[in-house]
Amino acid sequence: MQDDVQVNDVKGFQPRSVRYAKQMDEAFGEGLAGFYGAVWADRENGLSKKDKHLLVFAIACSNLKTESAVKILQRLKKFGATAEEIKDAMMIAAWTGGIQNFTDVSPDVLREMEKLGF
Repeated sequence: MQDDVQVNDVKGFQPRSVRYAKQMDEAFGEGLAGFYGAVWADRENGLSKKDKHLLVFAIACSNLKTESAVKILQRLKKFGATAEEIKDAMMIAAWTGGIQNFTDVSPDVLREMEKLGF
């Protein structure tokens, strides 16, 4: 299926939600894969994949989703994000999620940034 190719291009694997949905019902799985593909599709004059990853990185940080934030950092490296872009996203996360969330998520994120060479 075309959507599976797009999903795999972004994540490197099929997301668990798509896999579980397909196990429940093939049509539901196809619908979820289509939604995923639509969100991450390249559109003329739309956000780049890097920009979309910066957005979801900021959201993950602001919601204390540390494991997700660290995984997204790895994708941000792949899509050519700069250290300054990532720091800007972290500051936005602190602004929207609160300084306590920023304090809680930062040690793991900063360690991963150093490991990835940001």
